[in-house]
Amino acid sequence: MADILSLETVEVQAHVSSKEEAITRAGELLVRAGCVEKDYVKGMLARELTMSTFIGNGVSIPHGEFGDLQLVNRTGISVLQVPEGVEWEEGNIAYLVVGIAAVGDEHIKVLQNLAEVVEDESIAEMLAHTTDAQVIVDHLNKPVEEEE
Repeated sequence: MADILSLETVEVQAHVSSKEEAITRAGELLVRAGCVEKDYVKGMLARELTMSTFIGNGVSIPHGEFGDLQLVNRTGISVLQVPEGVEWEEGNIAYLVVGIAAVGDEHIKVLQNLAEVVEDESIAEMLAHTTDAQVIVDHLNKPVEEEE
């Protein structure tokens, strides 16, 4: 299976003025890659109105609502890196905006790697400020260590 995060769906050094703009840009990366239909981005914005997608340590994971699944063409993940951060909700600043469009459970590996980013402040800091999109792709696509 091909990686679901690629250079095509990563934008580093982005500047945004609001979380709505950040969500829209993360969604547009998914649209341009052919992962979702344009209306999926509206679902990502609607989801945020009902439930914050900020998960901690400077990371948010905007995604569509259940009713938007028919707008997903293939599983894909986008990353919009905002080095100066964007206020997600009062007291929470997002530096990595990870757009998710999933069919089945194909996105689980990337989410498991993302959990490590949320738990490890030094990794989160490094990914939030790298100027090399390949670093983000490599880190989030790496094989997940099997528990023994």
